[in-house]
Amino acid sequence: MRGKQPSGWLLAFSILLAVLRASPVSAAPDSTPFRVGLSEAVNTALAIWMAEDAGFYRADGLTVGITNMQGGSRGAAELAAGKLDAMHVGLSSVIRLNKTGGDLRVIASLANIIRFTFFSAPGVTAAADLKGGVVGISSFGSETDSTVSLMMPRLGLTRNDVTLKEYGGGPRRIAALKSGEIKATPLNEPVASLAREAGVHVLLDLVPERIPWLFTAIVVNRKDIEVRRDALARFIKATAEGNILALADETRAKAVLAERAGIRDPKILDISYQDFRALSPPNLEPTEASAKNILMQFPDVSQNAGDYIDMSILDALKRDGVFTALQQKYKR
Repeated sequence: MRGKQPSGWLLAFSILLAVLRASPVSAAPDSTPFRVGLSEAVNTALAIWMAEDAGFYRADGLTVGITNMQGGSRGAAELAAGKLDAMHVGLSSVIRLNKTGGDLRVIASLANIIRFTFFSAPGVTAAADLKGGVVGISSFGSETDSTVSLMMPRLGLTRNDVTLKEYGGGPRRIAALKSGEIKATPLNEPVASLAREAGVHVLLDLVPERIPWLFTAIVVNRKDIEVRRDALARFIKATAEGNILALADETRAKAVLAERAGIRDPKILDISYQDFRALSPPNLEPTEASAKNILMQFPDVSQNAGDYIDMSILDALKRDGVFTALQQKYKR
């Protein structure tokens, strides 16, 4: 039986990618293996996908393997165990892992603003309908978990009024919503737009509030900042170029986003890309406010952002003129 044929626009994107990938990229003679975990296949991973697609990692002497960990805190745990070299995850997971003996550090940011919309199951249209029910999150300790604490007061509730349960990635949580197995869940792009298109009810949208929040970062083990500093610096440099290329070249960025995130609807693709474009920090710098708001959710830990964030690699790249050169190269 023949499989479903790709739509015309998706086929055009595939051809475009093939042409772009045919452009020669010089590779370093000795390549260093580098393992990266993604919390989920969402638009905050676009800088990483673009860097890989354009050959920037290869050109900087890295052989990068990217794995979807189906949850930020799961990936952070694998990072802490030494099974990953870097993880695409928010600050909440770093704080929780460090509380239990981990020693992780944020070295760059991919999103400094909350990107979640909370959706609810059929019949759940108000806070009273949510009370006593199950809220689905990707994994305990993730940003889906910590932002529940932010959502509940806005609904006149507390975390104790609901039961949190792990459900993994966004598509699985949408299915659980539709079946009524859970009463609410937070989603970000492109899964949030898929939920809207499917008619899933929006309970609370945090995106328009533009709340500072270190939502997605590049996280590593602290010891590696010294032991593997050169490899980490090359990874951040290549990711920064992937990020700026994605901001500068909408057509190519959409082609990569469509392929990597599995987006087939042009409308959802455009929403997901514009969300990335509006909120992605050009120089990958975390902001003080984005860290502070998360730390406030953990009153029993140090409130000093420097205990969780190490800016030394970004600062060194800035001093070396890397970001200025990239902005000039891509005319940003």
